[in-house]
Amino acid sequence: MLPYNLYLFFVFVAICVPSLKCGDVVHLSASESADKLEAVPSLSTAAIVSKPAVDTVFSFSLLSSFPDDLEVSDYCSDLLHIFGQRYVAYVNCLVPAARPVKVCQSCYSTYGNLVEIYNNISSDQMGPGNVTCRDSLLRSDRLMLVYQLYSNLESLWEDSNCAKCVTEHLESLTNDTLYFMATLNQTLTCFEKYQQGNHTELCKNCKSAYGTLNVLYSQMEKNSTLCIDIEDAMNMTRRLWSKNFNCSFPREENVPVIAVSSFMLFLPIIFYLSSFLHSEQKKRKLIHPRRAKSNTSLMNIQDKLS
Repeated sequence: MLPYNLYLFFVFVAICVPSLKCGDVVHLSASESADKLEAVPSLSTAAIVSKPAVDTVFSFSLLSSFPDDLEVSDYCSDLLHIFGQRYVAYVNCLVPAARPVKVCQSCYSTYGNLVEIYNNISSDQMGPGNVTCRDSLLRSDRLMLVYQLYSNLESLWEDSNCAKCVTEHLESLTNDTLYFMATLNQTLTCFEKYQQGNHTELCKNCKSAYGTLNVLYSQMEKNSTLCIDIEDAMNMTRRLWSKNFNCSFPREENVPVIAVSSFMLFLPIIFYLSSFLHSEQKKRKLIHPRRAKSNTSLMNIQDKLS
């Protein structure tokens, strides 16, 4: 009996112990496989995220270099850099000068610097190493950005008529412009002196200065020496004189208008008066021939009787 039970015990151990070991092994392998599975996605995600970034940087690095015959020379790159600096300087000058308008008197110097560097870029003259930058910087692409940027500012300069207030080489303001600005300052100084009190005194005491300014502006208008700065300054001065201070000033061009209006007013009276006098003279002329005819007829009758 005992050997049989012992046999059953060994059989049980032989069956169960391996299964327990196998279960542990299966469990351990499953946990290990789970850890591996958890580790694999993290690695694959990192690979997915990092790989395009590396490829993108690599592709940009390829696009940043071309053969030497297609690259812009160092000389042209320097000119382009200087153009950008002077372009920004001119725009920074224009914005504060927008109101009141002082784009000509305040920014002619920065505009001259911009024109100078653009002429160097667009010139056919060879630079160091027999290189010209006109084709590479102005005509190498459809956008032609440098040309478009300069053209916009050049159009603004021309629309402002700044060339009429600045010397030919953009060195300084013209003498006419300086004289007008000095006369304008005198008029505005007079306005500031009397604007706190009665405006009647302002209209009386500043009439001479304002009249001189108007005459000067009319002369410059006839000579075509007006730019946007002078036009805007005169418009603001006239607005102060008429609207803010309620002053009036007879202008020279009103005299011919008044003369013509007066002539047209008296023209009907002159017409009817001349018509009346002419008709009276006509009546007198018609009476004389009748008397003359009657005298001749009497003479003929007398002749016949005789």
